[in-house]
Amino acid sequence: MRAVFLDLDTVTAGDLDLAPLYAALPDLECHALTTAAELPARLAGAEAVITNKVPLGRAALEAAPALRLVCVAATGTDHIDLEAARARGIVVCNVRGYATASVVQHVFALILALTTRLPAQQRRIAAGAWSRSPHFTLLGEPVHELHGRRLGIVGHGELGRAVAAAAPAFGLVPWIAERRGRAPRPGRRPFEEVLAGADVLSLHCPLTAETHGLIDAAALERMRPGALLINTARGGLIDEPALAAALRAGRLGGAGLDVLGREPPPSDHPLLAPDLAACNLIVTPHVAWAAHEARARLIAEIAANARAFLAGAPRNRVA
Repeated sequence: MRAVFLDLDTVTAGDLDLAPLYAALPDLECHALTTAAELPARLAGAEAVITNKVPLGRAALEAAPALRLVCVAATGTDHIDLEAARARGIVVCNVRGYATASVVQHVFALILALTTRLPAQQRRIAAGAWSRSPHFTLLGEPVHELHGRRLGIVGHGELGRAVAAAAPAFGLVPWIAERRGRAPRPGRRPFEEVLAGADVLSLHCPLTAETHGLIDAAALERMRPGALLINTARGGLIDEPALAAALRAGRLGGAGLDVLGREPPPSDHPLLAPDLAACNLIVTPHVAWAAHEARARLIAEIAANARAFLAGAPRNRVA
């Protein structure tokens, strides 16, 4: 089965064992990246394609008559035209749950770093403030305890549930938000109540027409003064200029973001402005999912998806 991996460098920096992939797909051709101009030639004659973020729209799928299988090297499939795939009889499989531990770890790394003001502490030490201190310690940064505070969770799927399960280890009380505008199911609270009452708000929902811009200027205004905002889901959930304004105004206690609306972001992105570092903002480059162990599981799961398809029993099928 002729197969092609369109963007291998999005999942490995040469640090993963790809043997499981080659064992499942011996005729596999790997490319570091694939541009839109390169895509038609790389799909030509391919029966299986692996893609992390290279879009496969209707035109691309219809121009690849041999294609039978699309393996998405991720959970999200918004870059694949699933309707066109179904119409062509192309099986589309994704990978689920491979990065749960990695994402949960990153969420709490952001929460802890913001709560203890780690970036500001490091900047003060680098500037010599501790060396000049007359005391053994260097006070001045507003550090608080997490114990007894409320962790609002928006999106209660695999990742949201895992974050909620870890919260009590830090003394946090998880509040699970219902979808905006809906009556709360058992164990959940109205979205507006969570928005207004959470000391930390962590986003774990997919980016859809319903959730795009969910945290806009009005939502930020309703959040508790001093609250923290965490986003390891999708950048489009947040109105980014509005968040920059809220941070500068001191409305929030800080924000930890692993995703932005455009990735890679332009150098003039509103949340990369140098002055925002002083507003307790931490931005990481979409790596919450990327622990070595998680990426190794990803490779193993893609291989398992390919084997299952070849055996006539596709798994993790989304189309």
